[in-house]
Amino acid sequence: MHNPGFDPGLTQQFTAPFRRVINRDGTFNIQRHGVTWRDFHPYLLLINMSWAGFFATLFLGYLVTNSLFAGGYFALGPGQLAGGDAATAAGRFLNCFFFSAHTLTTVGYGNIAPATLQSNVMAAFEALVGVLGFAVATGLLFGRVSRPSARIGFSPQMIVAPYQEGHSLQFRVVNRRRNSLAELQVKCMLMTVDNSDGSAKRTYTLLNVERPEVLFLALTWTVVHPIDQDSPLWGKTAQDLARLQAEVLILLKAYDDTFSQTVVARYSYRHDEIAWDKRFAPAFYVNDKGDLVLEVQKVGETV
Repeated sequence: MHNPGFDPGLTQQFTAPFRRVINRDGTFNIQRHGVTWRDFHPYLLLINMSWAGFFATLFLGYLVTNSLFAGGYFALGPGQLAGGDAATAAGRFLNCFFFSAHTLTTVGYGNIAPATLQSNVMAAFEALVGVLGFAVATGLLFGRVSRPSARIGFSPQMIVAPYQEGHSLQFRVVNRRRNSLAELQVKCMLMTVDNSDGSAKRTYTLLNVERPEVLFLALTWTVVHPIDQDSPLWGKTAQDLARLQAEVLILLKAYDDTFSQTVVARYSYRHDEIAWDKRFAPAFYVNDKGDLVLEVQKVGETV
């Protein structure tokens, strides 16, 4: 479908040569400015960051919280914590820090205890902070673990392959994890840069695919766009696509049986990531027992 005014939400304004619309990790190539602290949501940040960053943030928050309360106990002066005094200021601060860790986690070994009203009030407040803080951390951990974990792998390249009496544009996808995906739907869109009126602008054209949906993704799925007379790629060469700075944008949706939720994957192929006159090699075979064996690493292998 070619519509000169069609905009999928990515603007027709041209940015710069050789800039992707969708990055290889599925994120949009867009920078955000002008947001305020009211627009910042720590939950979204902690849910979407890497596992290493998540645990590092939790550990840093744990150290900072204990250090702040340890500073508070230290500022109350000697004698506020029974068993917490030491010969040096550094030793007393360490005792305050470990007492803070015992209180924050509600462990309470008993070797150090609050001895005055001020230290008891601070310990009671810290215990409340600890209960609420660990509840939030547990909720964040559960949110990360319980969200859909489908990881759809795309072939590194698209190919232009012989198809029936002509050619077709193809790419292949595979489920890289063991969870079951069903009712897959795909939409493909060609983005080109139009210079016909003297000013560069993006144009978008939806590509018709031979099979826009499948019921299961147990093996691989080769998505095929026939290059016929109705295709915007009809008569185009690799040089033409390079001149147009072509990029094929892909949106794939599937239903994850494990989490009973819909998962979405985005991907794109630029003109220099299209291999011409290739075919995808088989990515699965039947073993001696009659079982189908899927070789995930061969999702992009061509011949």
